[in-house]
Amino acid sequence: MSSSAPPPDSAAFCADLVRSHDFARYAATLFAPAAERRALLALYAFNVEIVRVRDQVSQPLPGEIRLQWWTDMLSGVAHGSAEGNPVAADLLRAIRDFALPVEPLLLLIDEHQFDLYNDPMPTMTALEGYLAATCSALFTLAARIMATPSEVAEHLARHAGLAQGIVQVIANLPRDAAHRQLFLPQQVLASHDCNMEDVFAGKETPNLRAVLDQLANEAGQHLTTALSLLAEVPASARPAFLPLSQVRADLKRLSQPGRNPFTPQPSSRLRTLWTLWRASRSPEFTK
Repeated sequence: MSSSAPPPDSAAFCADLVRSHDFARYAATLFAPAAERRALLALYAFNVEIVRVRDQVSQPLPGEIRLQWWTDMLSGVAHGSAEGNPVAADLLRAIRDFALPVEPLLLLIDEHQFDLYNDPMPTMTALEGYLAATCSALFTLAARIMATPSEVAEHLARHAGLAQGIVQVIANLPRDAAHRQLFLPQQVLASHDCNMEDVFAGKETPNLRAVLDQLANEAGQHLTTALSLLAEVPASARPAFLPLSQVRADLKRLSQPGRNPFTPQPSSRLRTLWTLWRASRSPEFTK
């Protein structure tokens, strides 16, 4: 890893990228100290770059090439060109300054290769594995930036990521169905006699409602467990888990009776800021 200073505007670039594409995580960093905030934004900007690959290519191969660049960069192969990329530059800085392990970042890239193809998610276990390597990994690394690593923080991060990821699967259904890509596990669809083609056609059926209710229940259980563990981690680590307050709000909104699952219902930026600000001052995140 390079020890040279990144371009002076790399921090601003990362902040703008996360603010534009992942506002909830961006807003959560506003409640972290400056040094840690820069590292968090670098981590989240890296995630944005990886997640966006799916929407930037029309065929899997160019996507694989883009993901491989990040793998090579983190492995030291693309070292010479890394400093010319502001996200890579700030990510390398965060890895160096906070002794972040590279392995979870490499695994996150590997898991997101799934996004490039229209293969269905086979089982709930497969979905949980995907989310653990992506959403949960981000919580784990964010917690390492904020405080000394601990087993309880990793346990909390796993449940936090599963809750967040499942809620995102429910929220992203309109976009995914339009792309004929399905993160709803085939196993769960089959257990409720839900036809995949009906989902792709945007048909709201009782069977699909049963599938989404099951997933929402799973997310709720992980969220409850995660929130119950907050008191066991140091107060300094808790800003890393502030996005859970938005997950809680999103799950409540997405679970409303009569909601059309194919109608996007994103939270406004103002509401997101309000949700995170209130959480940042609440006893569960401060005491």
